[in-house]
Amino acid sequence: MRGGERDRLLLTVLELTRYVKRMLDDDRLLQSVWVQGEISNFKWHHSGHIYFTLKDEYSQVRAVMFRSYANRLRFRPENGMQVIVQGNVTVYERDGVYQLYAVAMEPAGLGALHLQFEQLKRRLAAEGLFDEALKRPLPRLPRAVGLVTAPTGAAIRDMITVARRRFPGLRLVLAPALVQGEGAAESLVRALSLVARVPEVDVIIIGRGGGSLEDLWAFNDEGLARAIRACPVPVVSAVGHETDFTIADFAADLRAPTPSAAAELVVPSRSELLGVVDGLRIRLASAARRTVERKRILLRGLAERPVLQRPQGRLMQDRQRLDELARRLEYLGGSLLAARRRDLGALAGRLEALSPLAVLSRGYAIARTSEGRVIKEATQVQPGDRLHLLLHKGSLRCQVEEIEDAGEATE
Repeated sequence: MRGGERDRLLLTVLELTRYVKRMLDDDRLLQSVWVQGEISNFKWHHSGHIYFTLKDEYSQVRAVMFRSYANRLRFRPENGMQVIVQGNVTVYERDGVYQLYAVAMEPAGLGALHLQFEQLKRRLAAEGLFDEALKRPLPRLPRAVGLVTAPTGAAIRDMITVARRRFPGLRLVLAPALVQGEGAAESLVRALSLVARVPEVDVIIIGRGGGSLEDLWAFNDEGLARAIRACPVPVVSAVGHETDFTIADFAADLRAPTPSAAAELVVPSRSELLGVVDGLRIRLASAARRTVERKRILLRGLAERPVLQRPQGRLMQDRQRLDELARRLEYLGGSLLAARRRDLGALAGRLEALSPLAVLSRGYAIARTSEGRVIKEATQVQPGDRLHLLLHKGSLRCQVEEIEDAGEATE
């Protein structure tokens, strides 16, 4: 070995990789670094880990986010999305490449919550969950109104105040729920399911007072949106102020700008309903009076008719008409019978003239064989055949002795 070669440091690939890794791990700047770039080669592995590449127009770096951190994301990353990623940089020994191990991620220039809201809204809309055809009308006069909200606060006070003002005595059924913070979405779903099972509840208001996007976030839950759509009675969403929109607003049968407005929409005005009833009562009484007057006039007209004034006169006319019809029937019947008798006599005379018995009365006879066959020609029998002669009066049984030629004259 040459002298120069004795002084050089010879490393294996693994040793070199580990050395570089140690150098990166010791760099405090790289232990919590924020990197902005565009996502590409994105893959959400079945294990729950996320693998992707961050790139800009000049370079790129591989990145991974393990499941425990990925589950905390409030939006779904996609290829082409500009994001800011927090993590630490180290070397993946097997491939000998440096990677960014991400622990947090947020959209660049757009809040994560807002992005998550838009992504969920697009997905559920494409599913048809917000279709207008699914929206149900509110009952005109509900037997009871369900309220899903916090048991304390301005929202419940406002709804109760409006309901009592509009329709004193209307039954309100409160299903208390968390309206913000951890577990709020699940609490809202449970409360909605419970109040929907109350037999007389015909409509439900779900909501809360105003707040930040984070405060209202429970109403952007996918499970809550599906529970609202599956509810057996109409649901009115009343979340925040007029400018606040949540996924629950799109899933509900009707959106109210505020909880107070929801109560105005759901609870009918008792005074207005009584006014309608009074108006209908007046219209009904007026219609009844007009109907009675028309019937009275009709009855008076019927009573003044001659048939009701003098019923015996009409009866006598009908009896006379009946007598006339009876006489006509008797006359026509006699005439028809005489004509039929004349026709029958004529037919009987014609039948008598054509009768064989009339021919026999003039001295003729009918000859038949012993089998009853009529003899028309001499050639039909042989000497010795026995014949039966039918006369005008009586008959003779004879035997053929001789057959004469049919052309010969006989006396």
